[in-house]
Amino acid sequence: MINKVILVGNVGADPEVRTLESGVKTARVRLATSERYFNRDTQQTTEHTEWHTITLWRNLADVVDRFVRKGSQIYIEGRLRTREWTDQAGNKRYSTEIQADDMKLLGKREGGAAPVEGAPQNYGAAQTYTPQPTPAAPVAPTQPAIQPAMEDSLDDLPF
Repeated sequence: MINKVILVGNVGADPEVRTLESGVKTARVRLATSERYFNRDTQQTTEHTEWHTITLWRNLADVVDRFVRKGSQIYIEGRLRTREWTDQAGNKRYSTEIQADDMKLLGKREGGAAPVEGAPQNYGAAQTYTPQPTPAAPVAPTQPAIQPAMEDSLDDLPF
């Protein structure tokens, strides 16, 4: 089964970053994604914005703490997680969040500043480098030369 979410959006507020008693760093980011629709009847464009809560752990949380601010544009890959808790009045509450597995810093919103100088652009829970094989030089296709004796016999084919 697959549980995968991919989002590209703008951070709506500075991230909330905490370090747990165990020393593990965690961050929570509110991310806005927008879709635009054109209504042919009214000739108007409508925009719908959806807000997502992103939870990041360990190294990803550290990167968020150092480089992500309100207005930053980021790419997130992760999984949906639904939490259940009881509020102060004793009511059961639920919230759905995205637990990030990978993040890429894309910069600021249009018209904003450029990405942070020196900030790497790609972070993942497991960063590995896999060398790709070097492609061999293209080889020209070879066709057997048609011998003169065969050329004469090709004229006799019914198609």
